[in-house]
Amino acid sequence: MVQQFGTPQKTRTAVILFLKGSATPIVMYFDNPQAVYSELKQLMKSPTPVLVEKEPIGPIRKLCFVSTQIAGLLLQEEPCA
Repeated sequence: MVQQFGTPQKTRTAVILFLKGSATPIVMYFDNPQAVYSELKQLMKSPTPVLVEKEPIGPIRKLCFVSTQIAGLLLQEEPCA
C-alpha cells in the first residue's frame, strides 16, 4: 500500500512491559502512556518490591505485578487502523 504525501497518519503509543519469567511481552494502551512509562521506569530503579496495579485501555482490563519482576519496558508508536 502506498502512503500519500501530505496525509498525516494517526498513531497511538503502546507501553510494552517485559516481566521476568514471562515468555511474551504485555502490550498496554493508556490515555497518557508517557506518564505510565516514567512511573514504571522509576519503580524499576527501586530495590524495594512494590505491588503495581494498572488499568489499561483495550483488551487487558487490569494488570497486577510486583515491581521487581520488571525485566524491561518500552514505548512503541504504531499506526491506527
